[in-house]
Amino acid sequence: MPNANVTTVLDEARKQEIKEIVCDILEIDEDEVTETSLFKEEHDADSLRAIEILAALERTQKVTIDQAELSRMVNLEGVYIVVAEAAQN
Repeated sequence: MPNANVTTVLDEARKQEIKEIVCDILEIDEDEVTETSLFKEEHDADSLRAIEILAALERTQKVTIDQAELSRMVNLEGVYIVVAEAAQN
């Protein structure tokens, strides 16, 4: 299944919950982040914050995400894809 279609398994409520988690950990307002804004370059995220996001997503979304997926979780769109793929496994 192409990545663009993977996120359709996530409903808007789940996407909003993921966005809230990311914004809470990055300590930014929800209106400051878009689906394509880059966590590291635009929101000063470091590797520790990325791991915090991964752990929070595993806990709240009831999925297991390999740390190798962090390289794909550079923005909300990437996070949605990784969570959607993990939810399908």
